[in-house]
Amino acid sequence: MATAGSAPAEGDDVARLTDAQRALRAQILATEHWSLLASRSTTQSEVLTRIAIFLTLVSAGVFGLGVLGNATSFRGGFAAVAIGVLLLLSLLGGVTQLRVFATAEEDLAHVLAMNRLRGAYVDLDPGVERYFLMSAADDLAGANRTYFPFASRDRTQMLASSMMLILVVESVLVGLLWGSVVWALTDAAGWAIAVGVVAAVASFVLWFLRGYRSYRALWRRHVPLRHSDPPAGTAPAGTP
Repeated sequence: MATAGSAPAEGDDVARLTDAQRALRAQILATEHWSLLASRSTTQSEVLTRIAIFLTLVSAGVFGLGVLGNATSFRGGFAAVAIGVLLLLSLLGGVTQLRVFATAEEDLAHVLAMNRLRGAYVDLDPGVERYFLMSAADDLAGANRTYFPFASRDRTQMLASSMMLILVVESVLVGLLWGSVVWALTDAAGWAIAVGVVAAVASFVLWFLRGYRSYRALWRRHVPLRHSDPPAGTAPAGTP
């Protein structure tokens, strides 16, 4: 198994390259690196805009329902309007959530690709590796180091992510939708609250499991070219 400081078998031909060939390869790698940076920036900008639009619609929808409720004393056709607005917001939230998941997978792919390019730079000039703050390995440990190079990633980073924000908002909307349906059919506030809470929790769990499975599926499909060095004091993989 190759480590972050050693080239994989496919890179053994680097030693046979002429200076002109090395320069050409470095130019090609740099062009690809800039392309990945631009793609990653565009993707992040697009999903943040989608999130902002969705949250704006949620704010407008909830505010509109509040105004309508005060005007109608929450009677008459208010229940039908509330269900319609919450249904629309829930559908928009589901689409936004799908896009956030897809963006997270694309971002991970960009990180792995740039890690792989750093590995190619190390193949060309092994002495540059000590200057890289980010990882030159395209495995799980390498991706985690690139995302947060100063310490191990923990759950607080996931809890503070845009994905978790949208997940919570979408779950609340689903809970409000089902609670409104029960309230409109039974006029029982207790049952409406209970069903709404259960629906919100179920929505959160199902979306979370979907995102986690997609993340694990991506790692099952990915085959790293370069592996991270094991922590100091630990035996390499396969050592008894």
